[in-house]
Amino acid sequence: MPALARAVARPRFADAARTALAALALLVLTTLLARADDRVIRIGYQKYGTLVLLKGKGLLEQRLKPLGYRVTWAEFPSGPPLLEALNAGAIDLGSTGEAPPIFAQAVNPNLVYVAAEPAAPLGEAILVGRDSPIRSLADLRGRTLALNKGSNTHYLVVRALEQAGLPYDAVTLAFLAPADAGAAFARGAVDAWAIWDPFLASAERTTGARTLATGEGLVPNRQFYLSSRSFVQAKRPALDAALAAIAEIDAWARASTDAVAAELAPAVGIPAPVLTLALRRQTFGVAPLDAAAIADQQRVADAFLRLGLLPKPITVADAVLRPGS
Repeated sequence: MPALARAVARPRFADAARTALAALALLVLTTLLARADDRVIRIGYQKYGTLVLLKGKGLLEQRLKPLGYRVTWAEFPSGPPLLEALNAGAIDLGSTGEAPPIFAQAVNPNLVYVAAEPAAPLGEAILVGRDSPIRSLADLRGRTLALNKGSNTHYLVVRALEQAGLPYDAVTLAFLAPADAGAAFARGAVDAWAIWDPFLASAERTTGARTLATGEGLVPNRQFYLSSRSFVQAKRPALDAALAAIAEIDAWARASTDAVAAELAPAVGIPAPVLTLALRRQTFGVAPLDAAAIADQQRVADAFLRLGLLPKPITVADAVLRPGS
C-alpha cells in the first residue's frame, strides 16, 4: 500500500478512543434510563432524513403522549453505530441505509425491519476530483477510495467494482467517517469518495467534484426503519404511532422541498440551497417492505457473504415485520 494510502487508512487512535468511550457512556446511560422508565421510546437518528424532521416538528411526542409515552432522541454519525446501539438495547427505533442492517442481522436475531422508504439511487455516488484523471470505474484499479465501512455506500462500491470487472481488492479502501473522508478528499489524500446525500451534494457544490457513478443501475439505496422484536411485541401501539408520524412528515417533505431544506439547514450545518439539491434526489413514502425490497436486501447480504465480509449466511425475510403481524 502506498505511504499516502497507509496514512489515510491509519486509525486516529486518540479520536477513536474518545469516540468509543463517549458511545459506551451513551449506551450505558440510555439503557439505565430505559430500565428505570419503560414508558420511554428511544429514537436513534442521523443528521439528515425524515427522523430529524420528525424530531424538529415534535409530532412524535404529540402522538405518543395520549398513549402515556415520552420520547428521547440520540444522534449517530452513520448507520453502523446506530444499529450497534439498537443491538445493545440502547435505542428502540432508528433508520439506516441498506448495508448496516445486513451486518446487524448476522449478529442479532432480535433485529426487525418495520418499514422502508422508496428507492433513491441518485442519493449516493462515487466522486472524483474535478481535475482527476479517473474517467471510468475501471480507472479505479490501484487507487484509494474512501468510504464509511458497513454503510450503504459500501454496497455501492461492491457493485461498482463488479460492473467494472474489477476484483474487490483492486482498490485500496480507506474506511473513514464522512467528515474525515470529506477532508481527505478535499485535500487530495484519496482518489475517490463513495458518499451519500447531503454530504454528496455539499461536495459537488463546494469542491466541484465529478460524479463517477451514482447508484442508478447499481443499487436501490433505500432507507429502512429498524427496531427489535422485543420492542415490537411489547409496545406495538407506540410503533404504529411512530410510523404514522413518519408518514405524516414524509407527506409534508414530499410537497415542501424548500421548506424542508430551510428547516434542516441549521441542524445539518449545510446551506439550504445545497440541501434542496439533495432533497430532490431523496424519496418519501414510508411503507411496509414489499417483495422487491426484501429481494434487493437479500442480494446485498449475498454479495457481502461472497466477499467474506459477512460472518454467516442470513435470510433477510426472517427479519421483516409483516403487515398485520
